[in-house]
Amino acid sequence: MMGVSGVLNRIQELQGHLGLTPVNPAPGTTGATATGTTAAGGSTFASALASATGRAGTAMRLNSQATGQDVADAAKKYLGTPYVFGSTDPDRGLDCSSLVQRAYSDLGIKLPRLSHQQAKAGEPVANLAQAKPGDILAFDSPVDHVAIYLGNNKMIAAPKPGDQVKIQSVYEKPTHIRRVVSDYSAVAGSNAAAAMRPASLQGTGSLSGVPYGDLFVKAGNRYGVSPKLLAAVAKVESGYDPQAVSKAGAQGLMQLMPSTARGLGVKNSFDPEQAINGGAKLLARNLREFKSLPLALAAYNAGGGAVHRYGGIPPFRETQAYVPKVQKALAALGG
Repeated sequence: MMGVSGVLNRIQELQGHLGLTPVNPAPGTTGATATGTTAAGGSTFASALASATGRAGTAMRLNSQATGQDVADAAKKYLGTPYVFGSTDPDRGLDCSSLVQRAYSDLGIKLPRLSHQQAKAGEPVANLAQAKPGDILAFDSPVDHVAIYLGNNKMIAAPKPGDQVKIQSVYEKPTHIRRVVSDYSAVAGSNAAAAMRPASLQGTGSLSGVPYGDLFVKAGNRYGVSPKLLAAVAKVESGYDPQAVSKAGAQGLMQLMPSTARGLGVKNSFDPEQAINGGAKLLARNLREFKSLPLALAAYNAGGGAVHRYGGIPPFRETQAYVPKVQKALAALGG
């Protein structure tokens, strides 16, 4: 018999079938600042992936370096978050499928919103004995609950109303086990998958020797922006100085204006991790809006309104010089 959690999740699934439940936006699609971008051509990429895989429910994987353990670790960040049915905002709470979606999206991997859709993502795993950390465990038929496997018969889940995200034993046999992080290479082949990735995500490997390189990689994976692009912007903006302040009042590593930082949820622009996350959100938004790297960079420097007003890179001396500077810095990083 279906419990309260199962009933609520089943209602959510029916809402999804009727078009009443919006799919959670990709990482980095919120926030407002003077400039910003995400992976250009996202919708085209999604269509190409759907065509290549030929089946619904497949994850769109933007981060080829993520592992199952990365997924498990990403989910653990939400331990203690209250269960709130239908919420995708961890500040309010999460339900079972939004926890799963959120953990993957933090690594740049897009999953469908609903539990029965997630139970079709990736590749099937035969049984729990073959499951690995990061695999999705789905329960009941029809599916009304999902969790992320941690290994050793443990999983992390948002169980039910009145509860919170926590680690549990796998209390019953899953009806579906799905492995998402290996889906890309298995379906399309690693070369084909790489060719399908948006240009802005090419060359997102190690930033060894670059100041704050690990933070650029982490933020890039989270928001779907090339880490090398983030590093190039920081190089031009501040010379990698987290305490930099411009004459206009822009602050920190990514030179965010205080009002822009607030819109991005950045509380302290002088904190390198917060600044890089804010810059990644901004670049992600700009790329999504303008679908052009030069225009996205121009928007980062002069504001999206100026780019729209002039129908291209604004005729400001600073902006005209800024765009090629960042492109040159990106090329120097191998991006």
